[in-house]
Amino acid sequence: MTDIPPGAPAWVDLVTTDLPGAARFYAPLFGWAVAEADRQAATDGHLVFHQQGKPVAGAGLRADPQQPPAWMPYLATDDAEAACQRVTAAGGWILSEPIDVPGSRRTALLADPAGAPFGVWQSLGMPGAEVFDVPGSLTWPELATREWDGAKEFYGSVFGWTADDQPMGPINYTTWHLDGRPVAGMMPMLGDDWGDLQPHWMVYFAVSDTDAVADEAQRLEGLVSVPPTDLTRGRFAVLTDPQGAFFSILGTTPP
Repeated sequence: MTDIPPGAPAWVDLVTTDLPGAARFYAPLFGWAVAEADRQAATDGHLVFHQQGKPVAGAGLRADPQQPPAWMPYLATDDAEAACQRVTAAGGWILSEPIDVPGSRRTALLADPAGAPFGVWQSLGMPGAEVFDVPGSLTWPELATREWDGAKEFYGSVFGWTADDQPMGPINYTTWHLDGRPVAGMMPMLGDDWGDLQPHWMVYFAVSDTDAVADEAQRLEGLVSVPPTDLTRGRFAVLTDPQGAFFSILGTTPP
């Protein structure tokens, strides 16, 4: 079982308009499985995906018909109520008060001062994902925002993150650290390329072959929003699922 310290990424969850459709897309794309017990227990409209027999991500139906399909990271906490109090004290919002899934988790949905949504995850028996950084699992969460200075203050205050800025072309890319360990990144939303896209968290899933997964996404009726591109960390692409939720993939194997 994964030991996830408070403030570190613990889970990723998909909000979607079509739960069976999401399962049909992501299961073959990442090799995910949904245990029969989880299907039978999904009375709340939520599924848990497994990789290598271990939980790695979830998907649920949106409660608000105006909410667009999206992936959202959850950050570990020892106390969901205390995390909510820190968020509001630092200028963020509570989107959904803490709720319990007995024997599993206590979660709340929040937003930073710029409006980027995220969740907090308090273990009630399930600490979060049990595998990271292998193909088909979360490898990196990244905030895209126009308020990068405010974000540094907010996430540092709420989760104890420290920011390390490094030049990346015409911008400075921020890597956040928790107790000396990198846990997340931040991309400034500069220029016109972002259009009217709102601040958001991007989730990156590890893959063994970025180009092959991008091709498979298209075969499964998804879109390649940003084609496979080489970065210092590996080869990445941005994909969009058939319901409209975007996410990134990151591989280290050359094409």
